[in-house]
Amino acid sequence: MADKKKHIPKQIIKAYVLLLVGASLAALSFDLFFLPNSIAPGGLTGVATLLNHLTGVRVGMASIALNVPLFLIGYRAVGGNFAFRSLVAMLLLSALIDLIPQMPLTGDMLLASIYGGVLMGTGLGLVLRAGATTGGTVLSAKIIHLRWPIVSVGGVLFALDCLVVVAAGVVIDTQAALYAMVAILVCAKVMDLVLQGWNTAKQLLIISDYAQAIAGRITTDMNRGATLLAATGAYSGEPRGMVLCVVSNTEVARLKEIVAGIDPAAFVTVSNVHEAMGEGFAGLGK
Repeated sequence: MADKKKHIPKQIIKAYVLLLVGASLAALSFDLFFLPNSIAPGGLTGVATLLNHLTGVRVGMASIALNVPLFLIGYRAVGGNFAFRSLVAMLLLSALIDLIPQMPLTGDMLLASIYGGVLMGTGLGLVLRAGATTGGTVLSAKIIHLRWPIVSVGGVLFALDCLVVVAAGVVIDTQAALYAMVAILVCAKVMDLVLQGWNTAKQLLIISDYAQAIAGRITTDMNRGATLLAATGAYSGEPRGMVLCVVSNTEVARLKEIVAGIDPAAFVTVSNVHEAMGEGFAGLGK
């Protein structure tokens, strides 16, 4: 119990550090790329960007005004802790967008949409890893999903982003809407990378009558762990040996050499691992 108590404060500190860093990066995406080029990259912050273009109201203030009612309505739908962290993240993002001066790094809208999408995706990914979100669109999606379960949360979020893009085409121009879609797609891809982790690896499943020998070579020659699994051939009904192993991308060729040297007839599958944690890789707490 004492160990758990010691780790709780560290987890909380880490979560709020991620919130701060993530909100800062997302805010920079607006001040360096999106706002100077009139790109509205979806969500309620995108709506605030459109309001800024129409009325001159500051994006951060408009974002707070749009988000707060949704937080008040939907906090029960997502849980108190998630709602509180999300409120903190939203306030940080909104405040930083207004506090950080606009410093356009490029007037090329394609470059702005790509690099802005990378920055925003990284920031939002860090916020999500901290167990929060930065806007009321997620709350809106969850409220709608609870009211009509047949409608998925992801579908609602996509629809809301599309509405913002269409609105950008009407309020600003068609070109701005097309570039906003580029920013949304880049942001989504980068956000997935941040959430899945950068510690990618390869998983190999090896079926061989010499599974024990292959596993021994993996542990001695490569200093990697391996797991022996029991398998039965569906056609022959005979028991077969199976080895499960996860290695780094650069170690795959070496492992193939080991398997080929012991059993050239072995059946091997190689699949991608988005994140590997534990012995030989990053720790579970990292």
